[in-house]
Amino acid sequence: MSEKQILVTGAAGFIGSHLVDTLLNEDDWNITAVDNLNDFYSPEIKRRNIEKHRVAPNYRFFESDICDSEALRKIFDEHDFGCIVHLAARAGVRPSLCHPKLYAETNICGTLNLLELARDFGVEQFVFGSSSSVYGINSSVPFSEDDRINKPISPYASTKAAGELLCHTYSHLFDIRTVCLRFFTVYGARQRPDLAIHKFCKLISQDKPIQMFGDGSTRRDYTYIDDIIQGVRSAIDYAGAKHDIFNLGESQTVELTRLIELIEENLGKKAIIDRQPMQPGDVPLTYADISKARELLGYDPTTKIEDGIPKFVEWFEQSRHEAVVS
Repeated sequence: MSEKQILVTGAAGFIGSHLVDTLLNEDDWNITAVDNLNDFYSPEIKRRNIEKHRVAPNYRFFESDICDSEALRKIFDEHDFGCIVHLAARAGVRPSLCHPKLYAETNICGTLNLLELARDFGVEQFVFGSSSSVYGINSSVPFSEDDRINKPISPYASTKAAGELLCHTYSHLFDIRTVCLRFFTVYGARQRPDLAIHKFCKLISQDKPIQMFGDGSTRRDYTYIDDIIQGVRSAIDYAGAKHDIFNLGESQTVELTRLIELIEENLGKKAIIDRQPMQPGDVPLTYADISKARELLGYDPTTKIEDGIPKFVEWFEQSRHEAVVS
C-alpha cells in the first residue's frame, strides 16, 4: 500500500464500526469512513456506533451513498487511499425478496462505482464484504471457496455473487488486488436489530413470541464479531493472489433450537415460540470450511457459541439499560 490511508464503507454499521475500532487502536491509520445512515434500521443506532470515532484526529466521516459516484469521487480527490474495505450494502435475505431492484442498485452498482474509482485512483487493495448466502442450497459441506456458486436462492445472494465477479474482473483487467470475504452469520455487540439473535433477545425479554421458521432444525455457522474482524484485518494486509476468496466462519454449526435454548439460559427467561413455515430464500444449513483462511490469512476464530451468546446478552442488557437511563 502506498500510504496508511484507508476507506471503509458501511463504517457506521455493525461490522464496519468494529473494524474502525480496531484500526483506531493501531495509531498509524488515516481512516475515511463512508455511510449513508439509511433507515433500514434506526439511523440513531448507527450514529451511536460512531460517536466515539468522531473525536479521533485521524478519522473523517462522510454521510454519502455509494450509489452517488460524484460524491464518492470528491472524497477520492481529497485522499490517496491504499486500501478500500467495502462493507456497505443492502443487507438481509428476506427484505431482498421484496426490494430486489433496490438491492441490485446498491450492492451491484454501488460496488461497481467503488471499483471504478479504485481503478481511476490507483488503489492497490480492495476488500469486499461478501456473504455465505452465495452458496445457496449447497449439498457439499462444509462449504469450500472452490464450490460453485451459480445457484443463489435470494436477490441478496445474487447481488453478493455479482459483487465477487466484479472484483475478479477488475483485478484481472486493472491489477487491483481484490479479496472477497464470505461472512457466516455474524453476531455480537451492535448486531443489527433485525437479525435473529438480537431480535430473539428483545422479544423474549419483553415476553413476546418469537417466530421460528421451520421445525427448528436449520443450522447456521454463527461467527462472533471479534473473530470476523480478525479476518478482515488480515485481509487488509493480504499480499497473496491478485484475486482471492475466503470463508470467515466459526466452522461450527448450531441448530436453531439450540440457539434459542442458549438465549433462554442467558436471559433467564423462556421463549414463547410462534411456529412458521420455512421462508423463501432461507437455506437449511451454512457451514464454513475455513482451512484456506487459516493457512493464508492466519485466521483463527476462538469464540464458540456457548461463549459468544453470554457476551451478546451482556451487551444487550447493558444497552437496554443505557437506553432507559438516557
